[in-house]
Amino acid sequence: MTALDQLIATTPSEERANLLGMTRVQLEAFFLDLGEKRFRAQQVMKWIHHRGVLDFSEMTDLGVALRARLADIAEITPPRIAEQQDSQDGTRKWAIAVEGGSLVEAVLIPEGDRATLCVSSQVGCSLDCTFCSTGKQGFQRDLSAAEIIGQVWLAINSYQAWQSGKGRVVTNVVMMGMGEPLLNFDNVVAAMNLMCDDLAYGLSKRKVTLSTSGVVPNLDRLAEWADVSLAVSLHAPNDALRNEIVPINRKYPIARLLASAKAYLDAQTDKKRVVTIEYTLLAGVNDSVEQARELAELLREYPCKINLIPFNDFPNSGYERPSGNAVTRFWQVLVDAGFVVTVRTTRGDDIDAACGQLVGEVVDRTRRSARHRAGRGDHSLLQ
Repeated sequence: MTALDQLIATTPSEERANLLGMTRVQLEAFFLDLGEKRFRAQQVMKWIHHRGVLDFSEMTDLGVALRARLADIAEITPPRIAEQQDSQDGTRKWAIAVEGGSLVEAVLIPEGDRATLCVSSQVGCSLDCTFCSTGKQGFQRDLSAAEIIGQVWLAINSYQAWQSGKGRVVTNVVMMGMGEPLLNFDNVVAAMNLMCDDLAYGLSKRKVTLSTSGVVPNLDRLAEWADVSLAVSLHAPNDALRNEIVPINRKYPIARLLASAKAYLDAQTDKKRVVTIEYTLLAGVNDSVEQARELAELLREYPCKINLIPFNDFPNSGYERPSGNAVTRFWQVLVDAGFVVTVRTTRGDDIDAACGQLVGEVVDRTRRSARHRAGRGDHSLLQ
């Protein structure tokens, strides 16, 4: 099946409950409503998330009658891979078709014994950060919990890990793909709880990271529902600049955002945790030595580590990647100020590495194909 065929394929049945995105509590309630015992939820979760099984008929520790009933009223339906690209450095990236034919992205980045999966939470994004490819595509809708956790399921399945016993393909998950996670609060929390549940993917809560641009009201309530790691997409050392490149800052300025993130840390039982400050370096915009000093002063007594991200260019972005010397100078100022600072290594340059690029490419290709077919008298794709 081609990527185009997958985009226009039928979507999951609205009449059936999709068990893929149900948490343990939700699945237990589902089986109790059926008059079944609570432990059925544990059995089904293991089939889905430990063995990769989607067909109820293969769940041999369920009775034949229950399997038939589940087939009538429920389904286990992950999203579909529309396109996969593999980089020479081992990075693998997917354009994933979700219900309605929209596309999102996920990318798996291997690094030694670790493999980090970057997961999307929305189709597009409404925050319109000026340096973000996803923001240029506008916002369509939130992803369901099944569509979010389905990206983890698909990543593991793409390596045939269920069948081969390859072990844990995904060791870390970062909610840093398309969309703002805190604007899709309930579905993101449900999916993260599945990531950490031993009956699902069993990831340490320190190895699941939610990244936010600053939706402060939902960050204020996050500790009630989750205790995963937290990253803040800062990208500027002052409100004047951040107002320009991260527009949500006009509503929730830096001081309020950092205070909310600190309160989230304070609510955790693990007092050794810190916030990861993400800072995308844009040539001539926020990468000067003076701005590095300003950032160091801003965060001087803040419990954080800093992740510098040299800008990953995309067509018509209006920004440029800083030179290696500029990145090093910025890094050195922060290190000299006593911070733990990493510089994100560029990965997957040969496979549309910037978030949103692959989706944009697939959509453009699909539109070109539709126009070409229309020009030949085939108007089916335009109806």
